[in-house]
Amino acid sequence: MSEVYTTEELIKILTDERQACLTGKRLKLDVKISGNPVIDQFIRTEGLQKFTAYQDFKAAIHEYQKEHLVSGILWREVYLKGEMLRFPEVDGQLIALQNDLKILQAAKSSILDFWYKVTVNMDFYLSVSNGKQYQQINIEDIKRIEERTQWASLWKWEKSNFLEIILQLGWGKPEEACYKRGFPQSGSEFIHAVNPGKQPIG
Repeated sequence: MSEVYTTEELIKILTDERQACLTGKRLKLDVKISGNPVIDQFIRTEGLQKFTAYQDFKAAIHEYQKEHLVSGILWREVYLKGEMLRFPEVDGQLIALQNDLKILQAAKSSILDFWYKVTVNMDFYLSVSNGKQYQQINIEDIKRIEERTQWASLWKWEKSNFLEIILQLGWGKPEEACYKRGFPQSGSEFIHAVNPGKQPIG
């Protein structure tokens, strides 16, 4: 029996393949833009060929994940204000299996507890218009969003004079939650915590 690739090995394979596609070493030559072969021959398709080649390869890796039950989860650690949290997150190139969703859901409360602890006295903003604008909100607003979500994730942007902590509250499939194509079955809201008087930049 052949050895099954690990989560980390699949990420490395995808990273290498993405690089090969970006540099033109992999192209999907039968890409059609208009559907009309006469018109398509006059349109530069190399960028689309690179993108499609990678998307096809990524879809094959996702099928491999399902077939061999290879998790899409990596464990991350974040340190803030003397506190540390270790939490699961689905890698951006992989998919979440059914068991992964259970792990994410089980971690939601510890992520939220940590986030509330490290954002005391900070201002909160909800990302709107696909992240182009921010609307100031309060704890009660966040609690309402929290009630209708299944899992959470977080990131930080930190410099000597700036701190932004982003909380993602999501539902459905994590790999579709950031994009409108998965809505309404999958989606997420992004809440930005910043020091008083500051604006989000992430």
